[in-house]
Amino acid sequence: MLTIPAPARAARGFADVDAWVFDLDNTLYPAHLDLWSQIDERMTDYITGFLGVGRDEAFRLQKDYYRRFGTSMRGLMINHGLDPAEFLHFVHDIDHSPIEPAPLLGAALAALPGQKLILTNGSVAHAEAVTGRLGLSHHFDGVFDIFAADFVPKPNPETYLRFLDRHGVDPTRAAMFEDLARNLTVPHELGMTTVLVTPDAAREVEREAWELEGRADPHIDHVTSDLAGFLHGIAAALTRR
Repeated sequence: MLTIPAPARAARGFADVDAWVFDLDNTLYPAHLDLWSQIDERMTDYITGFLGVGRDEAFRLQKDYYRRFGTSMRGLMINHGLDPAEFLHFVHDIDHSPIEPAPLLGAALAALPGQKLILTNGSVAHAEAVTGRLGLSHHFDGVFDIFAADFVPKPNPETYLRFLDRHGVDPTRAAMFEDLARNLTVPHELGMTTVLVTPDAAREVEREAWELEGRADPHIDHVTSDLAGFLHGIAAALTRR
């Protein structure tokens, strides 16, 4: 298990956690599988046709809106009247075959006490495709997707509050696993134990620089590039109590 130390301070632990909350893309499956590049390409294709602009301009807007609004879709909705359902159907029409079953992750999830939930800026359909390929669908008690969030994405505070209310989660008894540090700011403020899931350092991953920042920020309790190993460690520690 490769775990990178969080900042030198008292990190929150997992002793009282009974709700395990996971982001989907680049968290439940490793970033080096590069599914996101497929989604990226589909977004650029859609924006090119939707706005009638060249691919360079479509890509620029896509990335600008992603950083400013949490998702490219949200920026397109606010500024251009985008139909989110149509957009999501188009951009998630990708090849999921690079994802392979993850039995070690499944065993780790099964060993954790309490409910396991997915909180994603994607759709339920996309989450089901991903967890189906991973062989993990039966481990999760629910998916809170962008439709449930009324198309308001992480890191907006109202999205986390709506999620907590929908699933009856006490944030002081919950842990959140994410690949973007900025999406862990609000969970930490709400009392959740936060875990930043980073790419495997031995694998080449194409991400924007800001997406990889934040592992030393005060709102990050733990950092790991091996989610399955990290969860096995938690389960073993809880068993020894």
